[in-house]
Amino acid sequence: MDPRAERIYKAADYIKRMLADYRLEPTVGIVLGSGLGRLAEKIEDPLVIPYREIPGFPVSTAIGHKGNFIVGTLGGKTVIAMQGRIHYYEGYGMELVVLPIRVMKVIGIRYLFVSNAAGGINYEYHLGDLMIIRDHINQLPNPLIGPNLDDFGPRFPDMTRPYDHELIAKAKEIAAGLGIPVHTGVYFGGTGPTYETPSEYKYIRIIGGDVTGMSTIPEVIVARHSGIRVFGMSVITNEAHDDYAPDYMNDGHDVVVAADAAADKMSKIFEELIKSL
Repeated sequence: MDPRAERIYKAADYIKRMLADYRLEPTVGIVLGSGLGRLAEKIEDPLVIPYREIPGFPVSTAIGHKGNFIVGTLGGKTVIAMQGRIHYYEGYGMELVVLPIRVMKVIGIRYLFVSNAAGGINYEYHLGDLMIIRDHINQLPNPLIGPNLDDFGPRFPDMTRPYDHELIAKAKEIAAGLGIPVHTGVYFGGTGPTYETPSEYKYIRIIGGDVTGMSTIPEVIVARHSGIRVFGMSVITNEAHDDYAPDYMNDGHDVVVAADAAADKMSKIFEELIKSL
């Protein structure tokens, strides 16, 4: 067996044994980004599985990422949520960055909800705003490079619609009903861990990016490769413009604080959208 597949199935088997003890069968996977772990607190009857206990599993080291799977009920559905993701900038190879998504596929998820903290490139986006991701621009290594894992999907998967149009339409209706303003735009993904320079922000805006971040896209690519339907949302945690005051600085802790402040709005949309599935 391909060593990559062996690692995936070994981790999935460990989790499936734990789920079987509680008769849990998740159909929805959720990835919670920086400062957004509070959605996990809404999951009812939670089963907590620390990443460090899962065979062959990487451990998240990023600020605001606790490093647990949380399994339970949200919006009337059984979900498995990643309370903290794995980033390429942490030094992990792409095989490990996307390992949790493939493990969730083996467990049986059909939908993946991804969230992130992002810098608002678009001048109309402001601190605390929410953006539904309709498309992305990838500047991270593609996680499908290398021999294809045929058990999971085709060699050349289509990425015409990486983010599910039906879920986007439903989310817009839900947000309107809740009175929560949302943008719809394009997520630009870079490697990090540095924040971009003002000239890089300008470049991203010119090529069509509305927000910028350091995650999400590899997870989405692997999910779509596996036939999983995807919905994504960004929380704007800083205004990533190229006209800063001379003393302005981006700060990782400030990003987490801003994400945490907006998490309740995002959580409401996610919960209602999951309920509609």
